This record gives sequence, C-alpha cells and structure tokens, in this order.
Amino acid sequence: MLLISEHVYLPPHKSGGFDHADVHLEGGRVYVAHTVTGSVEIIDGEHAKHLRTLSGCPEASGIVCAQNENMVFAASRGAGKILVIDAQANRVLREVKAGIMPNGLAWDSRRKRLLVADVEDNHARLVDHYSGKLVSALRLAGRPRWCTYSSEKDQFLVNIREPAGVAILAPEDLLQKAFMPVSVAGPHGLDIDDQNGLAYIACDDGSVVVLDVSTGHEEAVVPIGGSPDVIWLNTAKHRLYCAIGRPGVIEVIDTEKLVVDEKVNTEEGAHTFAFDKKRQRLYAFLPRSCRTAIYEEK
Repeated sequence: MLLISEHVYLPPHKSGGFDHADVHLEGGRVYVAHTVTGSVEIIDGEHAKHLRTLSGCPEASGIVCAQNENMVFAASRGAGKILVIDAQANRVLREVKAGIMPNGLAWDSRRKRLLVADVEDNHARLVDHYSGKLVSALRLAGRPRWCTYSSEKDQFLVNIREPAGVAILAPEDLLQKAFMPVSVAGPHGLDIDDQNGLAYIACDDGSVVVLDVSTGHEEAVVPIGGSPDVIWLNTAKHRLYCAIGRPGVIEVIDTEKLVVDEKVNTEEGAHTFAFDKKRQRLYAFLPRSCRTAIYEEK
C-alpha cells in the first residue's frame, strides 16, 4: 500500500509541468526534468528537501541515472543536447549534442553508452558521452516514446507510438533485431522485468500490455482508468505503478494477479514520477502546486 509521508516544494513556475525522473540509489537523490523551466530539479529524498536547480536544459525531457558511474543524463528537447551530470557533486560535467529533439534515454551499463531516442526525426542514436561522438544511428519505424536497456538479454527496447510496437535493438550497432507489435494503440511508458523476460508497456488507449520479449507474445492486457505516461515496476513487491495525468491518479497493478489493486489520487496533470527501489519510496511530481509528493510503500 502507498502511504503519503510528506511533500517537497519546488521552485514556482508558470503553467506547465515535469517530464521524466530517476533516482540515484546510492544517495537517494531524485532528478526530475522540469520541462517548463528548462531545468533539472534535484531533491534530497533522505531529508525531503529541494537541493538544487540545474538550468540550461530547454524543454527538459528524459532523465536516466547511470548508477555505478555516479552520473545522470538529462535530455534537452529544445536544444538537441544531453546534459551529463555528476550525481555526487550535482553539477553539469559537460554537454553532448544528440540529434534534433532528444527525449527517451537508456543506459547500456556494459559498454557505457547512451541510447537517445529522437521524437523529431524518429531516430535512435548511440552516443559515447565521454567523447561526444555518435557511435551509430537508426531510423525507427515511427515516433519513439520511452526506451530501456535489458542487462539480462543485452539489448535495447524502444516503444514506438505508430505502428504500435516495441523495437528490439542490438547495443553494439543499433541493428534492429526484432519489431514486436502491440495490440493497443500508443505505446508510451515502458519498464522491464529482466528476470522473467517481460516488458510492461503502458498504452495511450488505456491499457498496460505485458509482453514476452523473447517471443513477442502478449501475456496479458490490463485495462486502466485513463491514458498513462510513466510507469515503474517494483519487482520486490510485484507491483507496477502507472501515472495517469487525467484525472490525476496513480493506479497500481498487481503483477501476479494482473489486476489494478490500488488507486491513489495525486493532482490533475501529474503524469510522471520516480521510484526508489532501495528505499521503497515513490515520488510523484505535481505541476499545479509545484510540489513533489512522497509515498512510502508499506
């Protein structure tokens, strides 16, 4: 059960909101793309306080933490670049050019390379963030949404809005190994259960598809109460959290029974959050009240 513990107030902003976020597990710090202000907000999750604002990230969108490398990557759709952030000093180390409108990000923890999914030219780009060089690029079948890296199968997964499906890409050169169709329109949020070889795909048409990534077979389609955005999987508790901006709710799917077993009200427009699996803590970002709601998993 999700129980709210407290709120953290973030710098006030005009109409608009947040995009993706991630947690650096070692220190429990939360990094969220603040799209409307063109910045990355940093929250100290351990002490429930706002730490810092990193500016210079126009139309901030994707965020992903490279846990072992103590780095955070933030995509700037408005400037066609990636900010490389030191997760210990909380400062920008460098900027890397990455296409036209970079959005989705995934970190290859084996080769230390970053996948960047571009929503303007529908390309996936593999970037060496140290040198800033482009390693490889691939034009996708359609507009990409979120993406992730499977360490178990050593491959990237990229959600494609239309045609609805998941592209499976080789991490060495972005060769497309497979395209797995999805029966529900608008694949958006994405997370994976690496141990069981399952992908959870939140679709605009109001369902979560459970896909076997080895066979492409749909194991289940779970209806939810609206159009979702970000999802996070809690493998320890067999729960999948789905953010639905309208009417503003988190719906929680029991991944063993494959049914929604909890609904938590957030705020109109709250379509994104981050999950700290180490501390079993969920951070929901509330755009109208400029706050972060902190939920404890009990």
